[in-house]
Amino acid sequence: MKKLLIVVDYQNDFVKGSLGFPEAVLLETKIVDKIRQYRTNEDCVIFTLDTHDADYAQTQEGHFLPVAHCLRDSDGWKLYGAVAGCRKAEDLSFTKTSFGSEALFDYLRKVPFLSIELVGVVSDICVISNAVLAKTAAPETPVTVDAACVASNDKKRNTAALDVLQSLQIQVINRGVEDAG
Repeated sequence: MKKLLIVVDYQNDFVKGSLGFPEAVLLETKIVDKIRQYRTNEDCVIFTLDTHDADYAQTQEGHFLPVAHCLRDSDGWKLYGAVAGCRKAEDLSFTKTSFGSEALFDYLRKVPFLSIELVGVVSDICVISNAVLAKTAAPETPVTVDAACVASNDKKRNTAALDVLQSLQIQVINRGVEDAG
């Protein structure tokens, strides 16, 4: 059985685009290193892609966050930088129109893994949502979030998200390293 790395929404719009923030940029090398480590060990890497359509402004999310982002097939929707270069054609990608991926949940219910680890952005929105879905889909599989490989545009919400993840029996590794850059 293999380990699984889920790279959550490391897309142009969340790094340097319409919702970009400096902490997201700093994750690039760390996420690339993590992907390479999984590849070296012949483990699995999958990606989630926040995906919105032209009607985004009319959606509930669009009302609460009136910033167009990750519009399907736009440059902002694509994976960012060197992380994009790490994606292989055979890697699964799950597009999602909301914070968590229903398709990812269904996949994790059917395909067993030795462990599941999540990295990416935004820690207090999509990372936490997909970590909870992973833990729900595979309750006996260890789920981990690497604090050094996730970020939010708000440090207090990042810390709160990591606290909540730990309270949900999701292991948070490298706590304290997340601020080291």
